Amino acid sequence: MSLLKSMQKAFLTAFSTYSRIPVPRVEWEEENRKYALLFFPLIGAVIGGLLCGWRQLSEFFGFGIFMKSAVALCIPVFITGGIHLDGFIDTMDALSSCQPREKKLEILKDPHTGAFAVIGCVIYFILYFGALTELKSLKAYALISIGFVLSRAFSGLALVLFPSAKKSGLLYAFSSASRREDSPRKITGVVLVILILLCESLMLYVDVTGGIVLFSAAMLVFLYYRRMARRQFGGITGDLAGFFLQVCELAMVIGAAVVM
Repeated sequence: MSLLKSMQKAFLTAFSTYSRIPVPRVEWEEENRKYALLFFPLIGAVIGGLLCGWRQLSEFFGFGIFMKSAVALCIPVFITGGIHLDGFIDTMDALSSCQPREKKLEILKDPHTGAFAVIGCVIYFILYFGALTELKSLKAYALISIGFVLSRAFSGLALVLFPSAKKSGLLYAFSSASRREDSPRKITGVVLVILILLCESLMLYVDVTGGIVLFSAAMLVFLYYRRMARRQFGGITGDLAGFFLQVCELAMVIGAAVVM
């Protein structure tokens, strides 16, 4: 398979798996997954573009802060189909259970939703919505839009670097494909690191203080994610990756609300 063809299929695999954006379906093969992490952050770019577009549109029509914030809150959920939010909810249940590691991994697979998951989800949306209502400028929206790319670049880097807690599941399918000896694991890692640095540079260009605060918030959540996943679950899973993404984006929105 040519490199261009492989990249095209990896792009379609990433978007069909982690978004509800209509794209042609490709075969679920390891060859099509090994480059997919490179395109995962592009979904964040789509979300960020729509978010900034909505902000300008709401200003044009004179919508109030609550309508503006409510739609901004829903855009990421609509684009992703809630796949990362589902991981956040499952992880909240597992972390709140105070059970041994093996039991926590079982809770992650349980399709039922517990009380702590519901409580965590409600608190999450209240905090996210409240922070959005504090964002008054286009600069603030630009910063959190870049943050959607940054969070996915960090998430992809974690899949390359962090151990998996299970030898099955969606995350293991992507991480194992990227870790094959004949796959461009180093290239994937280098590209994601470059993208992370590029996101930080763009944030600093938009606003120096805001860029420092948002990047620091994302980095702290990333470090917490690594420590929590290893101590509580023995590695990362797809649900934990969703948990990281949601918490990282919440931390950046709160950071923007504080300094912008």
